[in-house]
Amino acid sequence: MALRLHQPLVYPFSVPTWPHNSGKIRSLSARNCASLHTNDSCKIVVEVKEKLAKDHYDLPVGRNGRDDEDMILWFLKDRKFCVEDAVLKLTKAIKWRQEFGVSQLSEESLKNAAETGKAYMHEFLDVNDRPVLIVEAAKHFPGMQDPSEDEKLCVFLIERALRELPDGKEEILVIMDLRGFGTKNADLKFLTFLPTSKLPASNGHEGASLWCLWWFSEMESWFQVLGAGFGCFDNSSCHEFDVLYSYYPRRLGQVLFVEAPFVFKPIWQLVKPLLKSYASLVRILYAAHTLY
Repeated sequence: MALRLHQPLVYPFSVPTWPHNSGKIRSLSARNCASLHTNDSCKIVVEVKEKLAKDHYDLPVGRNGRDDEDMILWFLKDRKFCVEDAVLKLTKAIKWRQEFGVSQLSEESLKNAAETGKAYMHEFLDVNDRPVLIVEAAKHFPGMQDPSEDEKLCVFLIERALRELPDGKEEILVIMDLRGFGTKNADLKFLTFLPTSKLPASNGHEGASLWCLWWFSEMESWFQVLGAGFGCFDNSSCHEFDVLYSYYPRRLGQVLFVEAPFVFKPIWQLVKPLLKSYASLVRILYAAHTLY
């Protein structure tokens, strides 16, 4: 069965003919890490665990807590097994989970945001067996929706996707569906945040300035959570937009932009440097063309 949005996309990301197992939690245990890493790696996991217990005893324990060996191992891999770096990043991540209330997020608490249909997890995996998160731009109505609810919904969906990763899989796919975007989807309030000098010239093309405005506003609201740094133009505030990098490292496998307007390319050239390594994860596709 092919993965479809509203219309067929000529792109090789067909999915298996069976849905992924709902509620399945990834199986990766540091207790069995001898089969995954060296014995030295296992010792480092224990070292980080003991250091967290000693220096950050007030952090919660349990799943996604300071004694979660799976989480410790993952952050060690991300930090190339540097104990100090892993402890620093883990501490920040665990504190954020507490403050953000990640464990309290539920379908019921996010019912209003979820019912907009602006973001959801596809029922099938992609061809690489990755959970698929879809964001539909045409269903974004900034004047009617709370941005904080958008962030909570996105975190909830990331958490759900990670829980349902098949064995041996580690990444998720994000699809940004840009079809059907109109003036009602533009976030005019974002003009007060973004200096007009940052917007690429429209070159007389109708709708270009509107797209520029929406592009940055949409990235500001959605990619705050996806961690790519969109919408951030000064070093002092960039750390506020790196949720995926800081709290879900190495989880974003790819971002696909579907049917991006013609002014996308000049804007992409402006935004791309802000993404750093994340830029390589972005691909653009159109319903009428194949990418390879």
